This record gives sequence, C-alpha cells and structure tokens, in this order.
Amino acid sequence: MRISQRASRIAPFYVMEMAKAASVLAQQARLTDKPMVFLNIGEPDFTAPPLVQQAAVKAINDGRTQYTHALGLDPLRERISDWYATRFGVTVPARRIVVTAGASAALQLACLALVEAGDEVLMPDPCYPCNRQFVQAADGRAVLLPTNAAQRFQLSADQVASHWQARTRGVLLASPSNPTGTSIAFEELKLIHQIVSDKGGITMVDEIYLGLSYDDAFGQTALAIEDNIISINSFSKYFNMTGWRLGWLVVPDALVPVIERLAQNLFICASTVAQHAALACFEPDSLAIYEERRAAFKQRRDHFIPQLNAMGLTVPVMPDGAFYAWADCRAACDKLGLADSWAFAEHVMHKAHVALTPGRDFSEHAPGDFVRMSTASSLSSLDTAAQRLRQLLELA
Repeated sequence: MRISQRASRIAPFYVMEMAKAASVLAQQARLTDKPMVFLNIGEPDFTAPPLVQQAAVKAINDGRTQYTHALGLDPLRERISDWYATRFGVTVPARRIVVTAGASAALQLACLALVEAGDEVLMPDPCYPCNRQFVQAADGRAVLLPTNAAQRFQLSADQVASHWQARTRGVLLASPSNPTGTSIAFEELKLIHQIVSDKGGITMVDEIYLGLSYDDAFGQTALAIEDNIISINSFSKYFNMTGWRLGWLVVPDALVPVIERLAQNLFICASTVAQHAALACFEPDSLAIYEERRAAFKQRRDHFIPQLNAMGLTVPVMPDGAFYAWADCRAACDKLGLADSWAFAEHVMHKAHVALTPGRDFSEHAPGDFVRMSTASSLSSLDTAAQRLRQLLELA
C-alpha cells in the first residue's frame, strides 16, 4: 500500500509513545509499593463541574443529539462572546466565533483556510508538536526559531522580522505555551502582529491555556489587539473537558464563511451533546469552581517547581500559566551518566516510577536538554514524584 508523502512527513507524537510505555510499566508497578506517578500528560485531574455533567445528561434524555449548525450552537457562541467581555473586557461578536471539535479541529480549519502548499509559518522552538503538524498537513512548512529563557521561550518581534522570507505566510504562537507555561508579553505580541500585518501575513495564536493565567501582566487575549488576529481556544484545559473534544476559533468576519464551508465538509459539526453541556460552563456556579481550580493549579506550580530547582532540575522561567514545568535536565543527565532527556525520562520511569515527557517532541534545536512535567496532578502526587526524583539523584 502506498502511503502519501503528506502522511509520511508527520512525525510520531513521542508524548504518546512514552505514555504507552509508562502504562505498560504501571501495570507491573501496581504490584509493588511504588505505583507509577504520571506527570507526562497535560490533562487536568479535575472533571467537568456538576452543572456541565447534568447538562449533558439532560441533552441526551431530551433527545437533543441531532447535528447542529457547522458554526456551532448560537447560544454557545453567545456565551463565549460574553465570557470574553466579562473576563477580558474585549468585544468579540458571536458571529466571529466558530465552535469546533476541539482546538485540534480549530487549528486544522485555520491552516487549511490560510496556508498554501510551500508556505512557511514561523513558530518558536520549543513548541507544542501537533501545532506544527497542522501546518504540514496543509502542505505548509513549520519553521522553528530557537528561543531561550531570556525571551521566555517565545518569539520576539526582532526574530520575526529577521527571519521573514518570500515564502513566509505568518506566525503560529501559543500564549501561554505548552511545554513552557510562559506567555508573550502583550506589547511584544503587538509588535509581532504589526510586523506580520505589514508583510501581509497572518497571526494565529493558540490560547487554549489562557483561562489558566496566573499573572495579570500576561493574562490578556491577543484579540484585544485587533480583529484580524486568529485565536484558537478550547474547553479542554480551563474548562476541564478534555475528552469532550470541544473548542472554538475566533476569526475575522471575512473568514467565517470560508471556515464554515470547510467545517461543513470535514466535520459537519462539533459534538452536539458536548455543546449543550458547555453552555453550563458559563453559569456562575461553574465559573466559581473553575476559579477555585485555577487557584489550585497555581498552588501546585508554586509548591512543585521550587523543589525541582532545589534538586538541580532547573526550571529557568517560572510559568505564568498552564500547568507545566519545562525543566533543564542536563546536570541530572551528567550526574546519572545519561545521554539526553529521552534517556533521562526512560531512566526515571523505570527506576523511580515517575513518567515524564522528554524534549524530543517540543524542540528540534535542543531536543535532549529539557523534560516537560505536568503540574496538573494533586499535591500529594507531586510530592511523591519530587521525593523519588530527589532520591534518585542523591543516590547517583
């Protein structure tokens, strides 16, 4: 069977490969006094709040499971619009909001609508690997530009200007970012967008962790800059609905019919039950729960990352959002006699029964230097992981 070149260009998602290996080992670890601690998957340990669950059950019981409009339920689009106004003080008309089958579908729709074969899209290194695969699936090319701690592992306006080439179509950014949990300073983002606009390009910003911002200096949506920015968002992270596969896309008015046409053909619509359930996300009781959970995620960050720093797994930039620790493991690798982050993650998984994610997925320029740890787990799980890592390094 001949496999398409497009499919062949898509690299494996090593996060999932490591997760499979950890799951197999976890079956054996259950028989010991050291069960596996999973810090490898970026998923909240909270489920959808009660009102959201109840709304899903009611939708099923009431038989409201038919296809919706390809752009999504109008009441849900209105509630998302209201959330932008109340949470961020930004006017985002519901007509510009497209409800999608997760943020993944939103990214795919945006790339298919805007990226031609051979177009290049500038992205930071490190970055979330699937984002660049959406560019490649549209026959474009993701161009990863190395970043460092001094720039919060985000692109700078100077980088965008100096690397803009004839085939450059635009930028795809993430703020807050996976794997670093860092955001782009608002003024820097404005400068980047100005450069992109002057070149006739597109600015796409993955904002799926925006609700989980912990610093007012960064917790603003890119949509506050102007209407031509394309924002991707999701119900997975802040709204704790990962497996419900529901997200949204905010686009300029002129792009709405284009996205609608693509969505009609590729997805028909997002899950109807998930959409009815998501209406309850914006009830005051649900929003209060989400804010309590946001505070809990911040507490976990503040509790865990200093422990990593103290044992030499240095997190060079304190995350201002999301729930990740992007930890430099080079000193630990040297101490343990290991080659890189992949060997370190495997060693930790087998010896300490802690599952981490090596940097191979996220970085092309320094794939062996860092590991990503999710801080979405409970404080007790994080403490257990820290204790095991500490013991492993102290015994080396």
